[in-house]
Amino acid sequence: MSVTSQSLIRSIITLITLAVGAQLQAQSSSNGIAAIVNGNVVTKSEVRDAVNAQEQMLRFQFQNDPGALQRELNNLHATALDSLIDRELVLAEFKRLGAAIKSQWVDDDVNGIIRDSFKGNRDAFVKELAGTGMTVKKFRDLREKMMIVNAMRGKQAAQQSPATPKEVDDYYKKNQDKWREGGMIKISTITIPKFSTETSVTVESQGKLANELRTKLVNGADFATTAKAYSQDSYAESGGAREWVDRDQMPPAIANVAFGLKTGGISEVINEQQAYIIITCDAIKYGDVKSMQELRPEIERSISSEKSKGVIDKWMEGLRKRSVIKKL
Repeated sequence: MSVTSQSLIRSIITLITLAVGAQLQAQSSSNGIAAIVNGNVVTKSEVRDAVNAQEQMLRFQFQNDPGALQRELNNLHATALDSLIDRELVLAEFKRLGAAIKSQWVDDDVNGIIRDSFKGNRDAFVKELAGTGMTVKKFRDLREKMMIVNAMRGKQAAQQSPATPKEVDDYYKKNQDKWREGGMIKISTITIPKFSTETSVTVESQGKLANELRTKLVNGADFATTAKAYSQDSYAESGGAREWVDRDQMPPAIANVAFGLKTGGISEVINEQQAYIIITCDAIKYGDVKSMQELRPEIERSISSEKSKGVIDKWMEGLRKRSVIKKL
């Protein structure tokens, strides 16, 4: 390479660096920078807007299931920045391919939300958005980006192969317990309430306590002793031990976790609306499992979903490797 070429390249790099630096300084002074993706700034306000829009969608979707809503909201806040970075990568790929999305599709999507979640009352929809500082235009722009991301992911997922007979058989054998009908279980629980009259107690501190207790239990701490010391429910004095109960009499979120445990197993910390709960399985009586023929369509859908996720994860990893990403 000639000296002239080297000088030209250095000059170009310098100009790019100065331009990006000026952009960073301007953005940082206004609302702060959350990340830089291939030289493009992702601001903290963009993260907040994306979270607000997603929160609204989750509240619409889970308005009749507070427990599920809280779990989804917790996951949303924990993964917000990474999700936004991935979104920017997908949008850049969409733009690189020269693709486009019809404006009418986005309008139909927003109108569908107004129809389904607000019974067609647009004023109520606008008021709900305003409560979180979100305008209709900003919400529409975010929905458009979400639709693009979903379409791009769907295109990748469509490349996966259908479930084979062996995969269906293996999946059935591995997951029989979750398809059993009936059954009874005897569990012990530790309940850590999220809220307290003590000012030093917060939802975060209670969550930290619950996770610390679970770690001790997994490492051999006695469940009954721990429950008596820390649990705050009506079973604490008995070491958290409960009587036998039918699966159908348990809240689905608790039953699905409990029946997924082996005898003596310790659950993950269950994030319920009012409390963090840890379960151990003391004894279990399994019900009858449905036949594979009856379950085949569901199994094939589950396998397809897992394969799709694998294909999309691999594709996203490729986009990340080809990009320059810096979190601030």
